[in-house]
Amino acid sequence: MAACCRTAALLLQRTKTSPCALIAARTYSSGGQFQHIIVDRKGEKQNVGFIQLNRPKALNALCDGLMTEMGQALDAFEEDKQIGAIVITGSEKAFAAGADIKEMQNRNFQECYAGNFLAHWNKVSLVRKPVIAAVNGFALGGGCELAMMCDIIYAGEKAQFAQPEILLGTIPGAGGTQRLTRAVGKSLAMELVLTGDRISAQEAKLAGLVSKVYPADQVVQEAIKCGEKIAGNSKLVCIMAKEAVNAAFELTLAEGNRMEKRLFHATFATDDRKEGMTAFVEKRKAAFTDK
Repeated sequence: MAACCRTAALLLQRTKTSPCALIAARTYSSGGQFQHIIVDRKGEKQNVGFIQLNRPKALNALCDGLMTEMGQALDAFEEDKQIGAIVITGSEKAFAAGADIKEMQNRNFQECYAGNFLAHWNKVSLVRKPVIAAVNGFALGGGCELAMMCDIIYAGEKAQFAQPEILLGTIPGAGGTQRLTRAVGKSLAMELVLTGDRISAQEAKLAGLVSKVYPADQVVQEAIKCGEKIAGNSKLVCIMAKEAVNAAFELTLAEGNRMEKRLFHATFATDDRKEGMTAFVEKRKAAFTDK
């Protein structure tokens, strides 16, 4: 036992990896220890983190346990220097059919307010690495909100998006009224939130909610390909680029432009900016080191 501890300590010292990341990495590399999700690495270089919702009998309804596990997996991928992008998906039948209503049914205001109910669901939107949603089937309520927390949404041809909370006597509580409005505009967002109606993948693309639509059996693989393409760039600069784009939703145009300029200038302090421009001039492929 002592020898094992010394070996683990030596490994941590050599790799400079935190104990939390080491445990999490072992978890997703073995594919076990998660009850509600499947976690893996994808891509030719194993540089795309992969999270699959795995509650098939409940159509991947988002329970507290599932969202907690997702947060743990995202933390592991954030600390993993090999991972450059993350894909989140469900099944062909359902990305996520909504929140687990049975968990909510008997809650009262005091519980929700004092416990800041659903606050930890926002974890996906706080991840610094690019996150891609590969949506098949139902993305309803919390499922639609989860997809919108991601940076890019790819949809299968039969995917359906909706915020049907109004039909349950409540409203979206994990960003639906805010992110949907920013994505598709006030009129369509208001219609969807007030009626609970669904829109197809094609309608979602036309409205600007998703970027691409693929056959159902191809959407996950296409999302992984996109993740590989992103992960092949400088991971450090990708984080800067994501930060700059997200700032457009929070800042005025003038403030956003100033922030973009500061981040642009910051890239000139990186080895990857120098390598990228040098490779371009020398007409060769850049070899980024994420520094």
